[in-house]
Amino acid sequence: MPRHGRIDFPGALHHVIIRGINRAAIFRDDEDRRDFLYRLGAGLKKTGLSCYAWALIPNHVHILLRTGSLPLTGLMRSLLTGYAMHFNRRHKRVGYLFQNRYKSILCEEKRYFLQLVRYIHLNPLRAGLVHDLQALNIYPWAGHSTIMGEYNEDWQDVRTIMSHFGADIQEARKKYFTFIQDGIADGRRADLTGGGLLRSYGGWDRVFSKKNKGERWRGDERILGDSDFVQSVLAKAEERLTRRLESRVSGWDLLCLEEYAEKMFDIERKSISSKRRDRLVSRARSMFSWLAIGELGYSVGEVAAFLNITPPAVSQALRRGRMIVEERGIKLP
Repeated sequence: MPRHGRIDFPGALHHVIIRGINRAAIFRDDEDRRDFLYRLGAGLKKTGLSCYAWALIPNHVHILLRTGSLPLTGLMRSLLTGYAMHFNRRHKRVGYLFQNRYKSILCEEKRYFLQLVRYIHLNPLRAGLVHDLQALNIYPWAGHSTIMGEYNEDWQDVRTIMSHFGADIQEARKKYFTFIQDGIADGRRADLTGGGLLRSYGGWDRVFSKKNKGERWRGDERILGDSDFVQSVLAKAEERLTRRLESRVSGWDLLCLEEYAEKMFDIERKSISSKRRDRLVSRARSMFSWLAIGELGYSVGEVAAFLNITPPAVSQALRRGRMIVEERGIKLP
C-alpha cells in the first residue's frame, strides 16, 4: 500500500518513534547515546523545535517535539543521517540502521500532552532498564531525570512541563513525580503509540459502541486525537495542499518566485541565487525559501540546489523568511 504523506504545520505536537532495522540495537554503548543526544540538542537549537520528553531504549527512541517555523523533517533528516553514518563508521558496519521511516504522530495537545510525557518517560522502567522510579530519577538516558533536576539537558523544555504542576519548582516537581508514579499501573498503552480511531476512542469496545449507536467518526493513523481534532487537522492539511497545487497550476515555479522576490526587495535579477550576502539579498533569499517550501511545496533540497547553497543554509533561512512574510503580510498573487 502507498504510504501517506506526513502532516505538519507550525506549532504541531509530534510523538516521534525511531526503531532499529529488524529490531536491532541502535545504541551499543554510552558513547552512542551521548552522540545521539548531542546531535539532537544541536539540531533543536538550530531549527527552533521544542523537545518536552525523550527516552533512549537500546533498539528504539521516543521523542515528544513541537515544530516551530521549520518543519519536523529538517531536524529528523539531519539527526538520523548524521547519527547513522557515525554509528556505522564507529562500529565498522554497513547498511541501514533504522527501520523504514521514523514514525511521527501528530497529537491533540489538550488531551494527550501530559499523558505522552508520562508514557515516554516511563519507557525505561517498562523495558526493564531500571527497576523502580528512584532509579529512573537518575537514569541519564531519558528526559525524566532532567525534569527531576539530576541532569541538565539545556535543550529540553522543562519549564513548559512544570507549568502544568505549579509555579514553585520544588512543589511542581513533587506533583510531577506523583503523576509519573500514578502512570506505572497503565503499563504499555497502544493508544499512545499511534493515531486514528482506536487510539482516539480508547479501545475497540468504545469504537464499536459508537458505531452501533450510529455516530459518525473520523480516524487517521498519523493523528492522535478525537474525531473532531482528526477532521480539523486533515482539513488544515488539505487546505495547505490545495493552496500549493493552485499556486503551481497558476504558473508559479521557482523562476517566477525568484523574479517576484527580487522585485519585492528591488535588487538585481539573479541576485538571490548568486554568492552575494548583503542584507537585502539575504532577506530576499529568506523570503524566497519560505514561500518556495511553505506555499509552493518544494523540498529543502530543491530550494538549496536552485539557490546554490546547502540544505542547512536553507533551513536557517526559513525561520527568517517566515518572519518577513508575516511582517509584510505577503501572499502570492
